[in-house]
Amino acid sequence: MTHQEEHYTWRQTLQDITITFPVPPGTRGKQIDIKFTPTTISAGLVGQPPVLQGDLFAKIAPEESTWTVEDQKEVTISIEKVHNQEWWPHVVTSAPKIDVSQIEPEKSNLSDLDGETRAMVEKMMYDQRQKEMGQPTSEEQRKQQLLENFKKQHPEMDFSKAKINEGFGNMPQ
Repeated sequence: MTHQEEHYTWRQTLQDITITFPVPPGTRGKQIDIKFTPTTISAGLVGQPPVLQGDLFAKIAPEESTWTVEDQKEVTISIEKVHNQEWWPHVVTSAPKIDVSQIEPEKSNLSDLDGETRAMVEKMMYDQRQKEMGQPTSEEQRKQQLLENFKKQHPEMDFSKAKINEGFGNMPQ
């Protein structure tokens, strides 16, 4: 969702904020004056009052933040949040706040996730589909396989009258 301020627009993900503001046609990078520290930002044209200036809502990573002039008519600033699991109600503390409870996060692709997180999400999705179809989850399948292996290792035991507790407790992985 894009938010319109008086002289700029901005949007965010949990990881970053993108700010855009118009500049006169033909504007070059050397005519732009942008400075950021971990807690402040100042952006505008050289020799003119900043379009955006003030204390940031939260810390950013200046070394990971960039800006470009798009088609010589618009500046795009991308700032990386340090605490990347929170929504910002405004870019600078002097700007009006937005209602962060109204933000709908963009759907992320599994390919955007690191390997461990991706595996966990895929397992959760698989288990959810299994439950919806009335089929055993991956954990239930694992426990069933352990039981089957145990039965094969102990053919002398008769399991025909055994009542198997579905919970199995906390079995080792």
